[in-house]
Amino acid sequence: MTLAPSPLSLDRRRLLVGSSALLLGGLTGIERARAAAPLLTVGSRTLEVKGKAAKVFGITGPNGQAGLVAREGERFAGEVVNTTDGPLIMHWHGQVFAPFDQDRSRPGGGESPVGGRDVHDFLLTPGTHWMHSHQMTEQRLLAAPMVTIEKDAGDVQNVIVMLHDFAFRAPEEILAELGGGNAHGGHGGHGAAPAPAPTPSGDHADHGAAAPTAGPMAGMPMGPMAGHAMHGAGPMPGMGPGAMMGMMGAAPHANDVRYDAHLANDRTLDDPQVVRVERGGRVRLRIVNGATATAYFVDTGGLAAECVAVDGSPCRPFAGTRFPLAQGQRLDLVVTVPRDGGAFPILAQVEADRALTGIVLATAGAKVKRLGETAETAAAHTDLSLDRRLAATRPLAARPADRTFHLMLGEAPGYRWTLNGAIHGEHTPLEARVGERIEIMFMNPTSMMHPMHLHGHHFQVVGSRGGRFAGPMRDTVIVPPHTPVVVAVDLDKPGDWFLHCHHLYHMATGMMTELRVR
Repeated sequence: MTLAPSPLSLDRRRLLVGSSALLLGGLTGIERARAAAPLLTVGSRTLEVKGKAAKVFGITGPNGQAGLVAREGERFAGEVVNTTDGPLIMHWHGQVFAPFDQDRSRPGGGESPVGGRDVHDFLLTPGTHWMHSHQMTEQRLLAAPMVTIEKDAGDVQNVIVMLHDFAFRAPEEILAELGGGNAHGGHGGHGAAPAPAPTPSGDHADHGAAAPTAGPMAGMPMGPMAGHAMHGAGPMPGMGPGAMMGMMGAAPHANDVRYDAHLANDRTLDDPQVVRVERGGRVRLRIVNGATATAYFVDTGGLAAECVAVDGSPCRPFAGTRFPLAQGQRLDLVVTVPRDGGAFPILAQVEADRALTGIVLATAGAKVKRLGETAETAAAHTDLSLDRRLAATRPLAARPADRTFHLMLGEAPGYRWTLNGAIHGEHTPLEARVGERIEIMFMNPTSMMHPMHLHGHHFQVVGSRGGRFAGPMRDTVIVPPHTPVVVAVDLDKPGDWFLHCHHLYHMATGMMTELRVR
């Protein structure tokens, strides 16, 4: 394998990723990969947050920088080495070309042992994606960008922003605070590196009891939409007609974990990353929500933005300045820097809260003002309003679904989050065949939003309360409280694929099932 980092230039074609960049070129196959330096090394590092040191994880390339940035047509070819002192389960989030046997985050995938060297060789999926552990270690920043610049990205400066929620205490302590136990079916490993010293727990929301549930629900009535007719979407057993309208419960809430900080590219707004941009230049912000339990609203402030992709999938440009971003989702925004220059904060505000993080885009000589870490007012709750306005540039072809699955999202006593009343390990897998189109109807009578993620595939968001619509292609969708959401996916490869909530502590306590494709 040959690694050929591209030289950084000062023009707008520059790949500027702050602290997260690995430029790849001339990648070859597995045999040469074994003889080369590791493609990625997973290990420990020390990060300073608010003046305190914390031991966290990092994913670095041969150049010592974090993450991976490549160009369309290149391959992910080489060894991933586990230098932590515990077993590792890595997930290549959004990589639809990754072979089933090259993603350990699959049913029966096992763990890469201490010192393990996993060999990979697959074509990288174009777009803004990321990599992370499928374990509790994700909370301790075991995540990084995995971006492949599209051939048609144009003359823009690429700026990657990784968002994280951060706690000095260990994820196992957080889970205990929530009142839950690890029911992640063998995929909730600790990652085994020493946990940072805990700090006092303080106040946190109490969700140990079950959220009030709604009455029975019927299949969601919907009109036709662009060939996405609902087939096989009759009521679930025991569900009375018309009950969808009665999907109600406790008032929506968010942020059941108390965090010590929120990070953008490993930094808080006390000392944000300042990215040099050019006057009049176009910047593509590639924003990854790597947080484990926090959704954000991304705000470009004084810069008008166009959303051009979500979850690495292109969409028709949509103008705005404020966009929701749930855990696991990605957002590509193109902004134009004014010709008279200046400093332009790009902020992320915590859902239903005032907390802020972010970076600053600044032209040469611009004065960067000190930024506060709290907004004047709390943000709203995330919902599906953005997806209702977005349209995929490469949507699914018009055809009926071959089968439809209903998934009821639920909460049981003891902070147990369920799908169709079961936690992972007690679940009944969904089963389908290669070549089929399936639709999945998520029904959420709980009081929290759940970002539902399907491994190995991109799906189209095609319906919610109010009927059908031709939404964007995604791999993680917001399912708001008391709201049904329907996605459609064409199954193009066999395998057993996890389907789960991307709130780490909901997944860890059971909100996960499998889609078995034969």
